[in-house]
Amino acid sequence: MSTALPRPPFDPELEAVLSALADRIPPTMTAEMIPDMRRSSPVEIGDATFDAMDLTRRDVTIPGYLGDEITVSVITRRDHREPGPGVYHTHGGGMVSGDRFSGLLHVLPWVVEHDAVLVTVDYRLAPEHPDPYPVEDCYAGLLWTADHAWKLGMDPDRLIIAGQSAGGGLAAGTALLARDRRGPSLLGQVLIYPMLDDRDRTVSSAQYDSVGIWDRGSNVMGWTALLGERRGTDEVSIYAAPARATDLTGLPPAFIDCGSAEVFRDEDVAYATALWHAGVQTELHVWPGGFHGFDLTAPHTALAHAMTSARDAWVARTLGL
Repeated sequence: MSTALPRPPFDPELEAVLSALADRIPPTMTAEMIPDMRRSSPVEIGDATFDAMDLTRRDVTIPGYLGDEITVSVITRRDHREPGPGVYHTHGGGMVSGDRFSGLLHVLPWVVEHDAVLVTVDYRLAPEHPDPYPVEDCYAGLLWTADHAWKLGMDPDRLIIAGQSAGGGLAAGTALLARDRRGPSLLGQVLIYPMLDDRDRTVSSAQYDSVGIWDRGSNVMGWTALLGERRGTDEVSIYAAPARATDLTGLPPAFIDCGSAEVFRDEDVAYATALWHAGVQTELHVWPGGFHGFDLTAPHTALAHAMTSARDAWVARTLGL
């Protein structure tokens, strides 16, 4: 597929942000950059943030895939009244970077607004821990959350899963595992510009090559770290790459958003369409001119405000059921 395809332009306000970030964030991340990605990942959330929002945090060591230890953090309001809704969070980072605090700016307002209990998981990262470690760690964390829901002050019948980017793909894969293993019942899944398809075949993948944030080359790198030589073959499971699933019946209602100017656009639209075809209630937003993760990188922009407002409104309606 030609990389010279015409492409939707970036939103003008966001394009100015991209220009300002050009010296700090290259469009293409390579495997050699993974150590630097991990070292330079900004600490978006720390104790000062929790204190300012009047939240408490408790770290718990739990059994992950194959019984190995992983860590989750349980975050609640200081004045939490039991039982509240639950949010289980899987962070982003292209399968190769990030930690359980990455992207929490998406979900902490739900804790404050809805008196929710948030559990966020430190799944193990590729390439040191390739598939199925990340999604199986996420599923193990979901099992622990559901099993301990009442002790955590959480109503297990009001539990949603949420993740962004790679974490969005892991959230979708975890929801599939929960369905197929008759695991915890989920009230909804919030898939924030999710990373769903390892096959590198979409038009949007070709359009956003060497441009924007997390371009085609970065995406191939992330999937290769996760899957190795299996990437793009028939040996990849639907839990690692949910876009490969042919039966989406029985999944919880979904919220999916992305930008029109990012690699994940077409696979995210296709997944929403497949959910509709399977009879799953799904809300989809494609924000015009949005690059990958613009709501975190440029939260001051008009498009970011609109994106966040739509997502927050869906969560409010869902948790209010």
